[in-house]
Amino acid sequence: MPRGAWQLLGPRLVAVVSLAGLLAIWWVAASLAHSRVLPTPPEVFDAFWRDALTGELFFHLAMTLMRVAGAFVIAMAVGSAIGILLGMNAEANRFFDPWLILFLNIPALVLIVLAYIWFGLNEAAAIGAIAVNKIPNVVVTMREGARTLDRDLEEMARVYRFSGLKTLRHVVLPQLQPYFAAASRSGISLIWKIALVVELLGRSNGVGFQINLYFQLFDVAAILAYTLAFVAVMLTIEFLLVQPFEAHSTRWRPKRARG
Repeated sequence: MPRGAWQLLGPRLVAVVSLAGLLAIWWVAASLAHSRVLPTPPEVFDAFWRDALTGELFFHLAMTLMRVAGAFVIAMAVGSAIGILLGMNAEANRFFDPWLILFLNIPALVLIVLAYIWFGLNEAAAIGAIAVNKIPNVVVTMREGARTLDRDLEEMARVYRFSGLKTLRHVVLPQLQPYFAAASRSGISLIWKIALVVELLGRSNGVGFQINLYFQLFDVAAILAYTLAFVAVMLTIEFLLVQPFEAHSTRWRPKRARG
């Protein structure tokens, strides 16, 4: 295989072989255990196909994705604005840093329970609880990005009398894009896990609700089917949206010289 083709396909091939090895280990272990608590891959696929045929699987996946998307947009918008403000204003950062540390260390479960108690068992409380759990992490990432802004570029913008909007668009945002991409990538992986807890505790649909239902029925195959289905959806988003965005956001940076 040509070197260029290997560099392109090699990492993907390694990933496929690695996942195939994990699947084989799971299959062998489940076959040896011969227990309901460790179903084989075909049994999990049967559970997946059963709910897929009725449309139930796709409905619950869609409900969870809706909550993840709503919370993600809120968390990224609010967290980015606060993080940039704190990164560019030392006095504000000193004042609000204890608040940030506090919210970073409050358990997600506590915020979810309080949201349901204060605002009721509704969609607004569910999405808000997910977003609030993620906002502090976005703030930290974007604050660090704002601290690294090139002051020379800001001075150049003032010399050429850039408007505030033009400065934001052509000077500030290009430098912050890698940090925004990093916050987005970590955000998706955290938000969907919190979403499952939110659904388990207070919603009547979604992947978390279904996992709780099948837990009560002791149906491990169905639990794994819903889990792996949603993981597959999130991996698709990662490969098709998040990674291309991250590559696009860093395209202006000079490539490292190879030794």
